[in-house]
Amino acid sequence: MASQELIKRLEQTIENIPDFPIPGIQFKDISPIFLDPKLYEDVITELAAFSKGKIDAVCGIESRGYLFGIAIAVALEVPFILIRKAGKLPPPVASEKYDLEYGSAIIETREGQIKKGQRILIHDDLLATGGTTEAAAKLVEKQGATVSQFSFLIGLKKLEGHEKLKKFNAEIYNILEF
Repeated sequence: MASQELIKRLEQTIENIPDFPIPGIQFKDISPIFLDPKLYEDVITELAAFSKGKIDAVCGIESRGYLFGIAIAVALEVPFILIRKAGKLPPPVASEKYDLEYGSAIIETREGQIKKGQRILIHDDLLATGGTTEAAAKLVEKQGATVSQFSFLIGLKKLEGHEKLKKFNAEIYNILEF
């Protein structure tokens, strides 16, 4: 559990942008975190502490999952594996199709980067409805690994993404919850 001091610093730093990208959405702009190297370092320390000794690799979801995921992997001295939108990685790839509110999408990893039996942390900056993260977990399992943990900077409780992820029997952690 993050310290109240870290939570307060993040709440003071993350900007709420009303009606972006569409009316009715309250966008959480995390970019000001990157203007404060100490705050960024403290976030990485917190997220890495959640996973220390419990995982063999970190998978980050394109693109904002890379912002913290790579640093978590470095701090834990484990591999970082890209989960990308379809068509962004050279073959051979493993892929997973999933539904969105307005259609469908496909995510991919390079075949062979996720190893059978590995314990995987899936990281993204924000958990909303959980659709993309659920697809990432299915992609990991399809390659014979286990999703041990999910981590996020922010969880949006009202959108119930946590509920969608419970079926993976993995620990779920977010520093902030709105």
